[in-house]
Amino acid sequence: MEITEVVTGFLRHAGKILLLQRSAQVGTYRGCWAAVSGHLEGESPLAHMLVEIAEETTLRADQVVLRAQGTVLEIADHNIGRHWRIYPFLFDVLTQERIRTDWEHSDWRWVDIEEIGRYATVPRLREALDSCLALEDEQRET
Repeated sequence: MEITEVVTGFLRHAGKILLLQRSAQVGTYRGCWAAVSGHLEGESPLAHMLVEIAEETTLRADQVVLRAQGTVLEIADHNIGRHWRIYPFLFDVLTQERIRTDWEHSDWRWVDIEEIGRYATVPRLREALDSCLALEDEQRET
């Protein structure tokens, strides 16, 4: 299985996480809920994550603050023949700007972290978020 590298960025505001519903126009996981994400294309994961945030939500780099970069996850999805390498990030959104999504998403909403399990998400979304939250907690303790 070929490895596909992607970035996934969790946006947090007022204690809630932004979930985006993948549209019927995307290649994989149509209709599933996800964080901001995209294929890694030659840049550093963080630089590309900021590009994806701007493209998918219209939030600029000065409207978000990086809080943690979680552990890289390896996910083999035999149903679609893909091996994903996921670089997860957690950002706080500084503004109350309205989110405007692009063609990749059909809906979006801010949800409590505990609610994420109620949504049909892309594989291991909660695990990716938890790795960011754990790292954020570790950084606060030091």
